[in-house]
Amino acid sequence: MDFQLVEKALLGLFAAVVAATVVSKLRGRRLRLPPGPIPVPVFGNWLQVGDDLNHRTLASLARRFGDVLLLRMGQRNLVVVSSPELAREVLHTQGVEFGSRTRNVVFDIFTGGGQDMVFTVYGDHWRKMRRIMTVPFFTNKVVAQYRRHWEDEAAAVVDDVRADPAAAREGVVLRRRLQMMMYNNMYRIMFDTRFDRMDDPLFERLRALNGERSRLAQSFDYNYGDFIPVLRPFLRGYLRICKEVKDTRIKLFKDYFVDERKKLASTNPTDNAGQLRCAIDHILEAERKGEINEDNVLYIVENINVAAIETTLWSIEWGIAELVNHPEIQQKLRNEIDTVLGPGVQVTEPDTHKLPYLQAVIKETLRLRMAIPLLVPHMNLQDAKLGGYDIPAESRVLVNAWWLANNPAHWKNPEEFRPERFLEEEAKVEASGNDFRYVPFGVGRRSCPGIILALPILGITIGRLVQNFELLPPPGQAKLDTSEKGGQFSLHILKHSTIVAKPRVF
Repeated sequence: MDFQLVEKALLGLFAAVVAATVVSKLRGRRLRLPPGPIPVPVFGNWLQVGDDLNHRTLASLARRFGDVLLLRMGQRNLVVVSSPELAREVLHTQGVEFGSRTRNVVFDIFTGGGQDMVFTVYGDHWRKMRRIMTVPFFTNKVVAQYRRHWEDEAAAVVDDVRADPAAAREGVVLRRRLQMMMYNNMYRIMFDTRFDRMDDPLFERLRALNGERSRLAQSFDYNYGDFIPVLRPFLRGYLRICKEVKDTRIKLFKDYFVDERKKLASTNPTDNAGQLRCAIDHILEAERKGEINEDNVLYIVENINVAAIETTLWSIEWGIAELVNHPEIQQKLRNEIDTVLGPGVQVTEPDTHKLPYLQAVIKETLRLRMAIPLLVPHMNLQDAKLGGYDIPAESRVLVNAWWLANNPAHWKNPEEFRPERFLEEEAKVEASGNDFRYVPFGVGRRSCPGIILALPILGITIGRLVQNFELLPPPGQAKLDTSEKGGQFSLHILKHSTIVAKPRVF
């Protein structure tokens, strides 16, 4: 054991106790803080709450302390918002005041200290990055340009599953093939490239590195060192691994994709119509103009690898699992597709708008199994007011979007997977956030722009799978295990399920 390290930690702990006690008394006299558990010096509420600040834990605390509550986690203030009215304040009415981002010690590593778009502070850099990313990624023109590619990728999944004899008997883990589909969907937009085989060495390396990045970043295991700086020396090994993974990923993005695209652009910069051919061309043009630097380019690629690919994949996986576990809903959806399009007529992106039950299935998946249940954390750079309470500057503000969409005070039988609600009592509610009870992509300045890609990809993929296969649990199993695996602000299925896919004959 490193006794000098322990000695320094104990001295730091003593100093922090004194400082925290003084600051707490001074602040207590002049601020009306939100309610919450009574904190203790240095540790705050960490000893009471622990590291696992998932959406269900925070919903339980909201039932006890109210729609806005304060957790003092070591030296960090966490404000949890759990009502539609206060969510409107944070995301819309006071969108500027609460429009910044807070990063923990791990996300600081993976974003290069906020050189990306998702985790940068609110200001000129964020506005510039958002503008540069919007044109090549997040417009209706992009959907129109790439939707046939998405349809082709979904068709390839169907063909591969049909060709696998095991799929109709003992079943296959569909997620593995859907993962390559999602990489191809986004890498076609980004780099005008795709992977042909799941055993492609570059794809396997990319998938492994991105998976390790997600595991490290979304884990709750490092919270103690993030909340309590005097304990941070015990995170040295963890943070070293994070940096190694980050450096390896960034080098891979640069060597195999960005630099290769630069070489191609130097010899053939535009297509016959004079238009930039993929997103990275547009982003590299911004770099050449001096608007952003090479690090910004690489961290944009980092964002897309995580934010666009993984979250949509999680939602597809959740949707399929719920349809397997609710065969009557699966059959109702299949009947709609057959009736509206005709048996065997494959779902296209324009078709998804003519299939209201398909849209309802997607909405219900995003409601019950929200991929980012706490949204991405917000932060106020200055002291602010919320719900009549004082919110100290640089507080981490978490909007529990999952609880907004699953609170029985606002939803009928929210624990049920019932798409019909979006055709009946909630028919006017949209995923775009027109109702603050339902904000799966956030709302306002820091909302997720990827909604414009995610919804059509979800519709095409789920529609194609349901119309081409009867999806069942594996032999000897009545239902799939839909236990949740929560992260810092993620929610995905704990076990990647084996699914029997019996081909339909048209």
